[in-house]
Amino acid sequence: MSESSPGLAELVGRMPEPDGRGMYCTEIDLEKGISEGTIVKEKIEGAIAEIHKGGRRNIIGLIDMLVAPGKGDDVKAHYALHCLGLHVCRLGGRAKRRFTRALASELGGDRPKSVQSYLVQELGAVGGPEAVEALGGLLSDKELCEPAAMALAAIGEGAAEQLRGGLSKARGKCRLNIVQNLGVVRDKRSVGALRKELTDKSREMRLAAAWALANIGDPGSVDAVVAEADTKDGYERIKATKACLLLAEKLLAGGNKSEAMKIYRHLRDTRTDAGEKYVGEAAEKALLSAR
Repeated sequence: MSESSPGLAELVGRMPEPDGRGMYCTEIDLEKGISEGTIVKEKIEGAIAEIHKGGRRNIIGLIDMLVAPGKGDDVKAHYALHCLGLHVCRLGGRAKRRFTRALASELGGDRPKSVQSYLVQELGAVGGPEAVEALGGLLSDKELCEPAAMALAAIGEGAAEQLRGGLSKARGKCRLNIVQNLGVVRDKRSVGALRKELTDKSREMRLAAAWALANIGDPGSVDAVVAEADTKDGYERIKATKACLLLAEKLLAGGNKSEAMKIYRHLRDTRTDAGEKYVGEAAEKALLSAR
């Protein structure tokens, strides 16, 4: 914990109060005579600019005001921290890096998990690569793995290395989130590990791996993804077939026409029952278009 600048509490107090619905007043509300929760743009921007002048001390001071649900009123502190994040994004450069490092430094410690989750979400929205190592350290945390993986994918730069490194240590829900986001960042170096997940006992894991491989657009995964789509399980078959179609699209876009055609021909020839005929027809149209 760090002592904040003397005027921070007063500056945070300038943030608007939400109305009885937990929302903030819009211009339309003002026309109706509703003023509770009114956002006065100039007032807020002025306060945020003053908070920013306090540097890291004020950033940590805002974080110190955040509490676990039911432990106090931190609505204005949440609002101020988010606005500060948007402010440093507009400034970019050193200001954004300083903000990112400050938030990242408060992860993995003794702060309530709900507070850390909020910081992770903010990093996903406005953070930079300076936070990826700290976020990677949360990938095995059952409560924080999901927002951490999503934040890494949103940041992009340096995310693949952290996700790939976390895969071997994570289990259950955490592992599933990593697999999904390896697909989001389209990490080609994780293809081998993702193929292994296609044989996992968990249906959710198999489908996540199939989608990830499809979104990566790996030509060498065609047979494995197609085999997953040929399962008899109705839900899994539908979802994995969608992965096949996605893979074919990515392959075509990447210039791997022969592998894409292989998928379309397979779907055309195997999806002939009434309930799946639409897939076969779509595959046939794709074949004609590709030719």
